[in-house]
Amino acid sequence: MAADPNKLGIFVTSPQHMRHILGITKAAVRAGKKVMVFFTFKSIHLTKNPLFYELTQYCAVEDVAICADSYICEGFDNVEDIPRGLTDKQMRTQAFHGAILDECAKYIVM
Repeated sequence: MAADPNKLGIFVTSPQHMRHILGITKAAVRAGKKVMVFFTFKSIHLTKNPLFYELTQYCAVEDVAICADSYICEGFDNVEDIPRGLTDKQMRTQAFHGAILDECAKYIVM
């Protein structure tokens, strides 16, 4: 599959910069782009930030995911404690990160 020039991938590893992640997402959506976001490592703590829910409202439900293994490693329950704005199907593996690399012509790491 060729990368789609109208898709932006955001790979988040840092537990900081939620305001910037949301701002980049809003700007991309305003520009007519589709955004895919994957939270892994320590960034999964951002799922507890009130801005996280707002972020999920700008992306298709299947385009936002968090690494289930990272979530568990940080002490969260990936069955009983699904972040607001997500479903259990959005608790994913690093394969989702691979999909972002494959599908998105533009890619940023935060």
